[in-house]
Amino acid sequence: MTEAAELPPAPEQARTVFGDRYADAVRYAELLAEAGVQRGLIGPREVPRLWERHLLNCAVLSEVVPEGVTVCDVGSGAGLPGIPLALVREDLKITLLEPLLRRTTFLTEVVEMLGLDHVTVMRGRAEEVMGKLPPVHVVTARAVAPLDRLAAWGIPLLRPYGEMLALKGDTAEEELKAAGTALSKLGAVETSVLHVGEGVVDPLSTVVRVEVGESPGGVRFAAKRAKAARTGRVRRRRG
Repeated sequence: MTEAAELPPAPEQARTVFGDRYADAVRYAELLAEAGVQRGLIGPREVPRLWERHLLNCAVLSEVVPEGVTVCDVGSGAGLPGIPLALVREDLKITLLEPLLRRTTFLTEVVEMLGLDHVTVMRGRAEEVMGKLPPVHVVTARAVAPLDRLAAWGIPLLRPYGEMLALKGDTAEEELKAAGTALSKLGAVETSVLHVGEGVVDPLSTVVRVEVGESPGGVRFAAKRAKAARTGRVRRRRG
């Protein structure tokens, strides 16, 4: 069993990044180091680098998320990047989407313990929740899948002119190039690779941004989205 003592003290940058939520960020790091390891949500080797590689690396994503938007964190896992993003951005409405029960149980416990009233936990796969989850402005993801596959799951959840922000590693440029055709078919109109976290993380966090036009998911999802919208309206009328 890995003990919380293996978690290093929070770096000074964490106080600046998390501000009033610093104590909550520390508690979340402790939960990841304890329950997160015990339940198999993160590996024991990740504990010494939880702050730099995980919490701060994810929190700086906030630099490129617009104000006051709705966000869906696809394949949220142990809450990365969704929870750090929620801690620094209370103006966002965030849904943590995760298919595995043991992970959604953990996420629900974290959200309740930290009092994250602007965060909702939803169990399910991205391809299953269309119609149940209203289209969002921003989809986030981290280390979920190769970009083309991730885009096929995440982009259809966007509202028109929304964007997907995927935290990636050194291969971001190559992944983006390889996924070009797939992204175009999914309705992408603009793509870019951004580097965020200046003065906070080293190396900087790499973010692939995929912006969509009026048909997120492309032609293939247009009929499905229209059907989901009709079904939703019928349910509301009956309710």
